[in-house]
Amino acid sequence: MPKKLSNALDVKTVKYAKPGRHADGGGLHLLVKKSGARSWVFRYMLKGKSRDLGLSRCSEAMAILRSAGHDELTLAQARDVATIYRLKVKAGIDPIAERENIAIEKAAEALAQKIAKVRFKDVAEAYIDANESNWKNKKHRQQWKNSLATYVYPIMGDLAVSDIETSHVLAAIEPIWKDKAETASRVRGRIETVLDAAKVREYRTGENPARWRGHLSLILPARTKLSRGHHKAEPYLSVPQILTQLRSRQAVAALALEFTILTAARTGEVIGATWEEIDIAKGIWTISAKRMKAGRQHRVPLSERAIEIVQQVKLLDGAYVFSGPKGGPLSGMAMSMLLRRMKTDVTVHGFRSSFRDWAAECTGYPHEVCEMALAHTIGNKSEAAYRRGDLFEKRRRLMADWAEHCSSKTQVNAKVIVMKG
Repeated sequence: MPKKLSNALDVKTVKYAKPGRHADGGGLHLLVKKSGARSWVFRYMLKGKSRDLGLSRCSEAMAILRSAGHDELTLAQARDVATIYRLKVKAGIDPIAERENIAIEKAAEALAQKIAKVRFKDVAEAYIDANESNWKNKKHRQQWKNSLATYVYPIMGDLAVSDIETSHVLAAIEPIWKDKAETASRVRGRIETVLDAAKVREYRTGENPARWRGHLSLILPARTKLSRGHHKAEPYLSVPQILTQLRSRQAVAALALEFTILTAARTGEVIGATWEEIDIAKGIWTISAKRMKAGRQHRVPLSERAIEIVQQVKLLDGAYVFSGPKGGPLSGMAMSMLLRRMKTDVTVHGFRSSFRDWAAECTGYPHEVCEMALAHTIGNKSEAAYRRGDLFEKRRRLMADWAEHCSSKTQVNAKVIVMKG
């Protein structure tokens, strides 16, 4: 049996050692490369496997070098480090696995410190910056920023996004859940989106505390049980009275509001209308997909009175169909303010409900024709898949009948209109 080496090397041998591996004993080896570079290696056997551990960058060696002010381990220092590792191996500790675990722990600690500095507000602002170019309009972008600044940032804006819990989410939305149901629901959804984005970026783990289904739905009442704050609508029998008042006014806002009522369009669609969208000869208003809520092009049949309005405002030579005083589009508040001055407790959007109630109660037009007139998407997926057209000619007759109703005298009992053809 060969004799075990013990302190086989000396300072001179180390200094002039030729390329190769030189054993000192006790698992310590000096490695010399052809370039002359030298390094110390500790070889050990654990669980039947032989492994080599470089000593130059291990924590024990680095501590010794720092205290001694050296760049490389001396023979004596290398023996001291090797002794430390022999004791660990004897205790059943794998030095390489230990080093790897320490590296993992340090990396995890560094990541935790980094994540702890990432605030909810930081993630939210990054999400808005990355996505706002895809949002349809400036108002939507501003709503994101304003709602978070008003309801969320005061509660959790400066908290680490990794620490956000259900209690924080509730603190932000519960105070407004009953009185401002629509706003609260949107705020909750925006918090959920931000936290999902944080999870994707590995800033947090676990379930999303702003999730509705199976989580907040078990704590907060459903919005359907709350006051939804629908737009106040004028009863369809009273709409002719409103139009009579509008026609007595000369303002562009009055013409825009009458046009809005006659077309059952949304405010943004009307005030953003350009002359390129209007075909007076054919009586068609074509709104591009990017301006529509559903993201699809929408053709609106214009009644005779709607065409008269378009011809009237065309004489004003504005850049938009309904231009404001400064040449841009009419203000989104112009029609609302006009209704206030008329002391009418309804909203512009509410006239869409007036139209829909009239169509349902006073006509025989099919449901899908009425829904398409409002540019609503077809809820039945199977029906939507097979219906390629936009029922334009049927909608033209529907809107002509609506215009006739709007121009009629108020009646106590509505006249039922049977769909022609």
